[in-house]
Amino acid sequence: MNLDRSYGVLLHPTCLPGPGGVGVLGRQARDFIDWLKSAGARWWQVLPLGPTGYGDSPYQSLSSFAGNPYLVDLAALRDKGWLAEEDPLDMPEEWVDFGRLYEVKWAALRLAHQGFLRQASGKEKKAYKTFLEEEKFWIEDYALYRSLKEKHEHKAWDGWPEKLKRREPGALDEAKKELASEVAFHAWTQWVFDEQWAAIRAYAKERGVSLIGDIPIFVSHDSPEVWAHPEKFQLDDDGLPSVVAGVPPDYFSETGQLWGNPLYCWETLLADGFSWWLQRLRCVLKTCDLVRIDHFRGFESYWEVPGDAPNAIKGRWVKAPGRELFAAMRAELGQVPVIAEDLGVITEEVEALRDELDLPGMKVLQFAFDGDEENKFLPHLHEKHGNYVVYSGTHDNETTLGWYRNLSLKQREQVRDYIQSYDLQVSPEEQLPWSMIALTLHSPAKLAMVSLQDIFGLGNEARMNTPATIEGNWSWRYQAKQLTAEHATRLIQMAADNERLS
Repeated sequence: MNLDRSYGVLLHPTCLPGPGGVGVLGRQARDFIDWLKSAGARWWQVLPLGPTGYGDSPYQSLSSFAGNPYLVDLAALRDKGWLAEEDPLDMPEEWVDFGRLYEVKWAALRLAHQGFLRQASGKEKKAYKTFLEEEKFWIEDYALYRSLKEKHEHKAWDGWPEKLKRREPGALDEAKKELASEVAFHAWTQWVFDEQWAAIRAYAKERGVSLIGDIPIFVSHDSPEVWAHPEKFQLDDDGLPSVVAGVPPDYFSETGQLWGNPLYCWETLLADGFSWWLQRLRCVLKTCDLVRIDHFRGFESYWEVPGDAPNAIKGRWVKAPGRELFAAMRAELGQVPVIAEDLGVITEEVEALRDELDLPGMKVLQFAFDGDEENKFLPHLHEKHGNYVVYSGTHDNETTLGWYRNLSLKQREQVRDYIQSYDLQVSPEEQLPWSMIALTLHSPAKLAMVSLQDIFGLGNEARMNTPATIEGNWSWRYQAKQLTAEHATRLIQMAADNERLS
């Protein structure tokens, strides 16, 4: 897959500024796109957009197809007359308080749904009906699942009454009747999300900004997909995962990462031509122009851990039919615009699969400075090692300034020596994030991505996620005043100097 030489910024929409406790798909998102254009950035990369559950991680979504209702812009619903003018959300603007957000955002959305039922135009109701028809393959299961989950004290489906757990037709019909208004509400939130995201994407396209999406390779056990299609996953007789996903000990954790996602029954998926995966990819490609698939190496071999294991140390590598899956994707969808997240324990077999599929991999500069002159993450070696997207750091890394401050004295010297060899500044240390941005843009990689936290020169108080931890993640937000014309001017000049403007 060929990419133009360009650059973009990594920022999840929840991090956008404004009232209401969380970033939304409204004016602030459009302001950010305008700023990206002024900075010469061609890309906006987001994390997975699905609804989050316990832990608030976008990589443990409650659905592989749904959007996150937290991202719905209530101001747009007020403009339609579906919600009263007064703002019911008394929330902090500096960070996302997910506990409080759950209480107040859902309440506001319910009020807006009632307003829609009373006041929506015929054209709006027709658009909603069309959406339900087009998304029938997932929306009915999702809306019923959310309704049942709320009725049963937010338990996952394996904790529901047996007849619902097993999806007996009579029990499902009864639940649909009893919860009809709730089911309609949850389906409506998805239509609103879809409408607002489509508007943001169109706004970005008009300004020459393309969107990079993200999908996790695995899905959450607590999801309508696993409930509705248990045969596609490795579950025991009680509906619990017999084996789960994770990764062995690595850079991020000495005990590995125990993700807990159920693993696929690849034989079942293969038997029907991977139809579920094709639906999933079609769905995400309606939201973005390029998609990063998290944990690409799992398509070659995945780390299988017993379902009752306390950590990810005692697992085993199991082969996966990634070659057959991508062949089915190409036969159905043509050349799929995918970035392969190929970090972690990467073997020659994984690299061969990635290269055979002609997919760009990833390089992260924070992994480059260990003293090894052949370290494949060093910028001047990127071209030697193939087709890549280069990052200063990802959502799982420390910010550049936080990372530098936590290095040993010897490592700091190595970083300083390397950066100075490019005639870039390392002193004062607050200059370091911009020097790393310069190295990122200078890389031979066609596409370069930098995080907004590094543009602002922030420390680890702005870190997005610490892998293998549950609390304190995903809550960072920036303030509107931090996004300046000076930042844009500096970036567009650096992009021009490195031939990343088209």
